[in-house]
Amino acid sequence: MSEVESAAPTFQKEKTFLSYNHEQGKAYAQIRRDYHPNVYQTVLNSHTSTGGQLDTLIDIGCGPGNATRQLGMHFKHAIGLDPSQGMISMARALGGSTSTSEAVRFEISDAQQLGSNLLPPIQDSSVDLIVAATAAHWFDMSRFWHSAARVLKPGGSVAIWTTGEPRTDPKLPNAKAIQAAMDEYEEQYLKPYFEPGNLLNKNRYRDLLLPWTLPQSVPEFDESAFIRKEWDFGDDFIVGEPELDLDSFEKMWATTSPQTRWHQAHPDVVGTELDPLRMLRRKIEGLLHEAGVEKGKERVRGAVGGTLLVVKKRS
Repeated sequence: MSEVESAAPTFQKEKTFLSYNHEQGKAYAQIRRDYHPNVYQTVLNSHTSTGGQLDTLIDIGCGPGNATRQLGMHFKHAIGLDPSQGMISMARALGGSTSTSEAVRFEISDAQQLGSNLLPPIQDSSVDLIVAATAAHWFDMSRFWHSAARVLKPGGSVAIWTTGEPRTDPKLPNAKAIQAAMDEYEEQYLKPYFEPGNLLNKNRYRDLLLPWTLPQSVPEFDESAFIRKEWDFGDDFIVGEPELDLDSFEKMWATTSPQTRWHQAHPDVVGTELDPLRMLRRKIEGLLHEAGVEKGKERVRGAVGGTLLVVKKRS
């Protein structure tokens, strides 16, 4: 069994994104891609097919608010929650509206509080759907499930999803060598900056604690209604980039939490030719040139898979 597969579901509070200011939140929002529309539609279908209503949505760990906006347009009320002031500041700047043209709310709160710190607080049994998009690996899941059981209406849903490992398009020139370079880079430079949450994300939530796998289970949730769906390269849920220039490639990698922590630990080399991320870029450039790609036309293509978990509160 690999280290990733055997990673224990240990909670460690996320601090990297928590410390983001408005400008960091803006950079994150500009470079991170949204989820495929089929992900959102599957979440909605899974919720409504069992009688879930479309009154109130909470998106926890909302970041700049992509999922809040996309799903919020189907609900009468939508609230995005995130513990990061910078992320919430950016989410508010981007805005969003609900099915009734009500403005989407963005507030500072974490997965454990789940809005209990707000004025007025989110009321018990008032929420139809809670979502968490590539965020639950930073939650204290024991406290989260208890809070979710408190605020959800009977028959409400929790939909949690995450992305998988980025994979190079097999049709890209020198694809295998480029993927190997990316894997080697992660192993050599980023692995020491992985935290338990990164490992939970990397193994696609196979070890994420669920209400019935907690040391003390949360009986309000129905294990028999649990849904787990995975998608990979070539499926209809993939967010792929037809072409991604290497400036964008470098900026996108820089928004990951292990890479951010590496840069925080080595501020003097960030953005220079001594930055290992820049060296990875140069290596990819060389591999593309080796395969016949002209200088100035270097592009990469790839996609990420993902996993969706849907948990239902008993009616």
